[in-house]
Amino acid sequence: MEQLLLNIGFGNTVVAERVVAILSPNSSPMKRVKDEAKDARSLIDVTHGRKTRAIIITDSNHVILSAIQAETVASRFEALMKEGEETAKGAGKEPGKESGKQSGKQSGKQSGKQGN
Repeated sequence: MEQLLLNIGFGNTVVAERVVAILSPNSSPMKRVKDEAKDARSLIDVTHGRKTRAIIITDSNHVILSAIQAETVASRFEALMKEGEETAKGAGKEPGKESGKQSGKQSGKQSGKQGN
């Protein structure tokens, strides 16, 4: 099984299937969530000293702070999940054939890229 990795900024990724919520950090309850995670030693700060713009909560109750906007992380997550669904649907096709990546003219040629 292939794990889809969600880019959360500065070369950091998280397994997309483990993400429970992507939140904006501006409210008092979110600040409390961050403080409680810090006390419980389950806070992961990947902001590189920048302002926290997204809080990501995982199924293991880890709280991840990111400097990327919550909307941006959410759109990346949504695109990644759609890509994962398409890959899963394409898995039932004939072996050796990529789904829509090669046109009829290029079917005999090998492309330099391989799908992940």
